[in-house]
Amino acid sequence: MNHSAISRVLKYVNVLIALALLAALALTYRYAWRVLPERSGSIAAPLNAPVAVAFDAHGEPHIRAANLEDALFVQGYVTAQDRLWQMDALRRFAGGSLAEIMGQRFLESDQEMRRQRMRRVAEEGYAALSDADRAAFAAYTRGVNYFISTHLDRLPLEFTLLNYQPRPWSTVDSLLMCLYMFRSLTTTWKDELIKSALLAQGDRDKVQFLYPTQGTGDQSPGSNGWVLGGRHTASGKPLLSNDMHLEYSVPGIWYMMHLEAPGLNVAGVSLPGTPGVIVGHNQRIAWGITNLHFDVQDLYIERFDERSGQYLFNGQVEQARAEREIIQVKDRAPVEMTVWVTRHGPIFVAEDGKRMALKWSAAQPGMIQYPFLDVDRAGNWKEFLAAIGRLSGPGSNLIYADVDGNIGYHAAGMLPRRKGYRGDVPVDGSSGIFEWDGYIPFDELPSVYNPPSGLIVTANQNPFPRDYPYPVNGNFAPPYRYRQVRALLSAREGWRARDMMRVQGDLYSSFSDFLARQVVAAYDRRNQRTPGLEAAVTLLRNWNGQMNKELAAPLLITLIYQHVRRAVVENASTANAAYEFNLAPVVVERLLRERPAGWFADYDQMLLRSFVDAFEEGQRMQGRDVTRWRYGAYLTIPYTNPVIHQLPLVGRYFDIGPVEMSGSSTTPKQTTPTLAPSMRMTADTADWENSLLNITVGQSGQILSGHYRDQWDDYYHLRTYPMQFGKVQARTTLEFHP
Repeated sequence: MNHSAISRVLKYVNVLIALALLAALALTYRYAWRVLPERSGSIAAPLNAPVAVAFDAHGEPHIRAANLEDALFVQGYVTAQDRLWQMDALRRFAGGSLAEIMGQRFLESDQEMRRQRMRRVAEEGYAALSDADRAAFAAYTRGVNYFISTHLDRLPLEFTLLNYQPRPWSTVDSLLMCLYMFRSLTTTWKDELIKSALLAQGDRDKVQFLYPTQGTGDQSPGSNGWVLGGRHTASGKPLLSNDMHLEYSVPGIWYMMHLEAPGLNVAGVSLPGTPGVIVGHNQRIAWGITNLHFDVQDLYIERFDERSGQYLFNGQVEQARAEREIIQVKDRAPVEMTVWVTRHGPIFVAEDGKRMALKWSAAQPGMIQYPFLDVDRAGNWKEFLAAIGRLSGPGSNLIYADVDGNIGYHAAGMLPRRKGYRGDVPVDGSSGIFEWDGYIPFDELPSVYNPPSGLIVTANQNPFPRDYPYPVNGNFAPPYRYRQVRALLSAREGWRARDMMRVQGDLYSSFSDFLARQVVAAYDRRNQRTPGLEAAVTLLRNWNGQMNKELAAPLLITLIYQHVRRAVVENASTANAAYEFNLAPVVVERLLRERPAGWFADYDQMLLRSFVDAFEEGQRMQGRDVTRWRYGAYLTIPYTNPVIHQLPLVGRYFDIGPVEMSGSSTTPKQTTPTLAPSMRMTADTADWENSLLNITVGQSGQILSGHYRDQWDDYYHLRTYPMQFGKVQARTTLEFHP
């Protein structure tokens, strides 16, 4: 081929490349750039008066409106700009209609949601809403729908890739978002099945030992938050910190929001799809909230006839209600199913020839309440209690501080009152003797106000005293995080808001440290020097309990714990059941401290066997040289965008992970393969402008937005930002006018 021919070929190739690039740019503009949120300019909307939205450097909307209805309308609109696909995906997940857009692999999830009647519960809940709550949801819903109707040709990229358009939003969809959180934080029925299986093939006393409700003697309100009274702070006024630990997601679950209208001036984090602020502060008070872990689900073994839907209750035959469900499946025929609903709830589990109904507090008549707009406007402890007293669930721990120097804690939620049973295993539904006797009165739930210590520390453990008058059951957390947080806060005075990040990011695990000391002591008592194990023992001997991703010892002790836990369970029962109870570390610690007879003939031998097995497992995972192991290579989180990740070549660019993490389930920075801090906030009641807030990834779910992942690096490295309130530094302003 001569030179001129080669030149022509190269010219054509270059032209083709240029055309491909232009086509790619055109597609990117049309489907990813043109759809980005509007953060400046003017929008005509069905409002009563003009509304101004100032967006700060991290994309948080600061909404100023002349009335509450308009404020919530605009909140719905701007949230949909950033999070519409997330909102749509979550309502579909909760309502059991993901398979319609995502295909067959989500059918099982949809079937479970239909069996749990999530959308039907939301529809029933709508009918019971108060007029004020219904009006608030309606205003928010109108804002979401106004965005959808004006952007059908400019929807987020996920809708284009999945080839569908969102249906209009509704208040029922907002209630589904609430139920999604309710379900995520209260699903305990699987624990009942596991415990029942262990009991069926094990030593009853030992299995009961595996399921304590208390920790190791500590009594404290539970949650991931704390309040320091003024005596402990530099300003002389309280500081309140909260970092809620939830599942990983891209984008994160929370959306930063500041709302200002007559009688309302509140900032913090909101739940996309719902109005108001869930955690934050207003001009007078600050509050935090996390999971109480009280058991609000029971399984009832029904004497049930699948053909007729009849079942026995208290000597009488009753008729279950049949609810027909049709699940649309992408590229497949629809799937039909029938859900039988008994007096206890839907037939939810079919196992070993048994039919079990699931009773869940959220599904009881009139149980869906939405108190957060009342919380947002509360001005003192009395008004705060009146608001959270309406919270039906999920069962929650709420911490409180105000500008007058008061601090407090109160558990909240409709918690079932059981008589004669704990609700920790499935019970006989036909007998009529295992029924709920209403709910524990709000005034009798654990609470404290202005304690003499000036310190309230919460970390998900059981806050109910041992002599509590009602049966208590739940998957409470062990006390290790609580102890460490309290120790850190008690070690000094003069705390400032910026100091709280060090506590929220602390990596010390007293349990893992204890277990490492036990293994080393067992090795030394045997006085057997095994050359292949010396390096591993030295690692544990010199380790300080920090669950740091850079270190090898955290990986070794994590594997040892898993083998010890397995040995304990196998000693109690021959059932092949996954024992992952939150208080399992407490069980292990108690056994190793007390070493009771009847469990292990030689506890040291059990520890060393677990040590050797863990060491060999680690070598298979990360090589023979234990000093080169990395805990972070084990605790690596995929952290992918659920839809964009599937795009060839470019999809992975929009993932956050894979990323190595530090922490564990027993460190203040609680990090596991499934969850981590979902936000971090510290509210300074002395000066709200000193308050701090950040979320995990970014405000926007739109992949080309500058706020898609602009917070991730700071979140990951424990840096945070001022929580703008009275002095908002607007980067852009968006005006809404009637």
